[in-house]
Amino acid sequence: MNRITPQSSARPAPRPAPRLTPRLAYAASQSARVAWFLGQYMMATRIGRRITGPPRQSPPDARPVPGTRAILEELRALLARDLANIEAGYYRLPHDLLPDPRRLLTEAAAFFRDVPEVSRRRRDHAAVEVRANPPPGSGGLPAYYRQNFHYQTGGYLTEESARLYDHQVEVLFGGGADAMRRQTLVPIFEYLKTRRSADCRLLDVAAGTGRFLTFVKDNHPRLPVTALDLSPAYLREARRNLAPWARSSALVQAAAEAIPLATGSQDIVTCIYLFHELPPKIRAQAAAEMARVLKPGGILVFMDSVQYGDNPMMDGLIDRFPQSFHEPFYAHYARNDLFALFAAAGLRLRDTSLAYMSKLLVLEKPEA
Repeated sequence: MNRITPQSSARPAPRPAPRLTPRLAYAASQSARVAWFLGQYMMATRIGRRITGPPRQSPPDARPVPGTRAILEELRALLARDLANIEAGYYRLPHDLLPDPRRLLTEAAAFFRDVPEVSRRRRDHAAVEVRANPPPGSGGLPAYYRQNFHYQTGGYLTEESARLYDHQVEVLFGGGADAMRRQTLVPIFEYLKTRRSADCRLLDVAAGTGRFLTFVKDNHPRLPVTALDLSPAYLREARRNLAPWARSSALVQAAAEAIPLATGSQDIVTCIYLFHELPPKIRAQAAAEMARVLKPGGILVFMDSVQYGDNPMMDGLIDRFPQSFHEPFYAHYARNDLFALFAAAGLRLRDTSLAYMSKLLVLEKPEA
């Protein structure tokens, strides 16, 4: 087990929400957010097509892809649900409701500098460059992990990738990525409302940059959390993001299929956008490990991509996604019976719902 020790290089504490009504503040910020990231998606698509050429002709039997209007309607429904949760008291307004404009411009500039390289890999199907030139410290990582997922520079293995990742994901989802993640805060709230948060433990599996955990800690500052990830570079980014809550945040470098924590040590396990990037065998092992570290009565809050049939309108996008973004295990994931997978690990389904392009499952480890 490799623990990443918190250091003193801290980012500023999250800004307080503006003194407007929550509804007006939310509407203004999220409208600007969607316009900002959706505009970048459209610009990046144009730049990329100069390198990759026009999109290939779809076969006659291909499933239709939803148009921009239909996708925006789904996104609008997600944001309405997000606001309803805030007004119901499940969680606070986003801590970065007023982002730093300089940071936004810096991240956008870095994103567009990388677009030509991502497009070149997509054109050439160059998905394993990180194996040919492995970043320092990545040699012992599993082979399935040493890839340029999403054709992104450095895969998940470099500081540059860690700095770009959250921005790239928001561009991909038109500004809706954080709102999707925040839906997992509802079952966390429901679990903690009858418990003392300081006495509970939360493990975030595949925590990445720690972005999701900043929302957890902003709402439950006394809840001890552990960010687990395979990438040292991403954990260093997580350390910076979680610096305002360093005293109650731990970081561990490890794989989801080999969690180095004690059996029954966690009240809540969260896992967001991991399973579609795992081979089937590793997926089952990760489910078993997350069930193992949960206490009886504890919950697993799981979010990942929608699957075939969840929202038939999205099935055409599911067809295209693994080719466009290099997701070698996604096609299997899209048909994987998640309910059976988690049942085999000893977990019982409590609730499931859809959120835009994501699927949320809440599972419980039964009492002895």
